[in-house]
Amino acid sequence: MIIPEIETRRSIRKFQPQEVPQETIEQLIAAARLAPSGTNKQPWKFIIYRGEAKVQLTAKMAAGLAREELGEDMVLKDSRWGLPDAKNTLRIMEEAPILIAVLNTCGRSILTPLTRDQRVTEIVDSLSIGAAIENMLLQAEREGVATLWIANTCFAYPELVEYIGTEHQLIGAIAIGYAAESPAPRPRKPLTEILEYRK
Repeated sequence: MIIPEIETRRSIRKFQPQEVPQETIEQLIAAARLAPSGTNKQPWKFIIYRGEAKVQLTAKMAAGLAREELGEDMVLKDSRWGLPDAKNTLRIMEEAPILIAVLNTCGRSILTPLTRDQRVTEIVDSLSIGAAIENMLLQAEREGVATLWIANTCFAYPELVEYIGTEHQLIGAIAIGYAAESPAPRPRKPLTEILEYRK
């Protein structure tokens, strides 16, 4: 039988203003740190933003999106089509009472070219961090807390890492709060489409 939290978890895009207790946030991080990681590097770091610090973080996100829209020193010039979704993500980030910045402590800036070996290492670290994020999302579901994992931070990468004050790679963010919506399950591909046996 599938763990209930896997089936009931939803990506939430509307949040109540109610704050989440610090003890709950620490439970989520405790769950994240139990994730498996390549060679047990545990390449993750989580920075919690709330209050004025969160306002400043989202202001940097807004500045980055504006820069991309104007076509000035674009980070993702071939992904301009994703900017409307990123602007909606910004609205969600502004609404959620808590944002968690997720860093790869072994990673390089997305603006830095990589060798093949470095790219493979980065993939392994990203897989590890993805496992930590999923642990966090499932623990949040168990705690009755709503979440949205966010990758659109990539559009505002320079502005965000400067504000965060880090040389570590910014992987993304997680919005945390109490849900102000109850979305239906999203469709999933059938097993027949994603599963293949070979012998």
